[in-house]
Amino acid sequence: MKNYKKSIHKIVLLLVSTCILACSSDKKPLHARSNDKLDLSITIPPGGNSWAINSTKQDAILIHDSGIHNWTSLDDVIRIYFHTKLTGELHLGLNIKSEVGPSTIRVTVGDKTKEVVIDNTSYKNVEIGMFDIIKSGYNFIEIQGLQKAGEYIGDINKILIGGPATASGVSFVPEDFSFHFGRRGPSVHLTYEMPENKDIMYFYNEITVPQGEDVVGSYFMANGFGEGYFGIQVNSDTERRILFSVWSPFVTDDPSTIPDDYKVILLGKGEGVTDGSFGGEGSGGQSYKVFDWKPENTYKFLLKGEPSVNNSTDYTAYFYAPEESEWKLIASFRRPHTNTYLKRFHSFLENFSTHTGFISRKGRYTNQWVYDTQGQWHELVKAKFTADATARNEARLDYAGGVEGNSFYMKNCGFFDENTTMNTEFSRTANGIKPNIDFSLLQSSGSLQKVNATHKKNK
Repeated sequence: MKNYKKSIHKIVLLLVSTCILACSSDKKPLHARSNDKLDLSITIPPGGNSWAINSTKQDAILIHDSGIHNWTSLDDVIRIYFHTKLTGELHLGLNIKSEVGPSTIRVTVGDKTKEVVIDNTSYKNVEIGMFDIIKSGYNFIEIQGLQKAGEYIGDINKILIGGPATASGVSFVPEDFSFHFGRRGPSVHLTYEMPENKDIMYFYNEITVPQGEDVVGSYFMANGFGEGYFGIQVNSDTERRILFSVWSPFVTDDPSTIPDDYKVILLGKGEGVTDGSFGGEGSGGQSYKVFDWKPENTYKFLLKGEPSVNNSTDYTAYFYAPEESEWKLIASFRRPHTNTYLKRFHSFLENFSTHTGFISRKGRYTNQWVYDTQGQWHELVKAKFTADATARNEARLDYAGGVEGNSFYMKNCGFFDENTTMNTEFSRTANGIKPNIDFSLLQSSGSLQKVNATHKKNK
């Protein structure tokens, strides 16, 4: 009986010891090993789905189309985003190497963290472990270096996932999609319903950017029309712009190839406005003014368009800031081979910085009006919501739009879970208050008259 009790006691001690070791395994670094147990059947390319969230400068150094490279700092925090329709168990592995000696990395999904030692010097699929996805929608994998033997922590070539949480599919920017546009995130648009059988000479709009939504890389475009666009940007931590551009009728991404008779001509510009050309997404004439606009302030935009001489159309943009309490000329352009009044009115919200695609931004678009050639104002209260190819191809699902009171709104980027069905039509509350604008004062802009006179004289 004594020997029996001793045996039972030894078994209990052995079980307790085993439990203690098992329960503490996530807190001790695991040596990387080849995967032979986990379902790692889905490959997420880190080049299109990763960000160094601690610094946009570090993001530019670390994230490449081919993967995560030049990883030297233990302060870098890297996140890889993905979207699932299900909750449940997630299996995770990395195709990774550490070229000089072992490195220890910390990998977190949700509230579970594992520390892993990477000691293979060539790329290898290594298992990280199993994690719990407790909400459907967007989740992220967070990776940070803890120790390194040499200059570099490691190189990550692929993110490998699988398991029950992925059974109904996973959304991310795939290998065959542009990583540039995938990391920028989806662009969203509102197309306004116009009054029928009217020639429109002026288009008026207002934008308010909520506090904290003025993220670097954002373009809150107010007055889009068939041949160009006009709005405000956040260009850097220290610079913001008012931007007005008109496309050339000659279709090219290289402005240097536009024939002379197809070039957009600057007729005039306001004080402090820089003019030039643009390319990359079509080409044409561009103007911008550096202006430190503020969140929560409401800014007003007025665009004029009318047929001009020799089968051309003149477009003129004016901007009203509450800080200055008057309409300011941005620029006036003449577009050749064009004879039209304003048409195809729309607004959009886009992110032009790949480094901030993991941060959401939102704008409120309010009080849209158009003024026809008969001298009548018409309020625009209906709009259709659409999004670009990044959204349509489901590379990114973080886009939304709709109505808040008497404002339309648009929101994108940041990997939020709400989602607005594309082609949804919205109606906002009409306010019935026409813009109070003295057009005669706008036409008397000295700089515009001066440049117009010079242009006519040269011709």
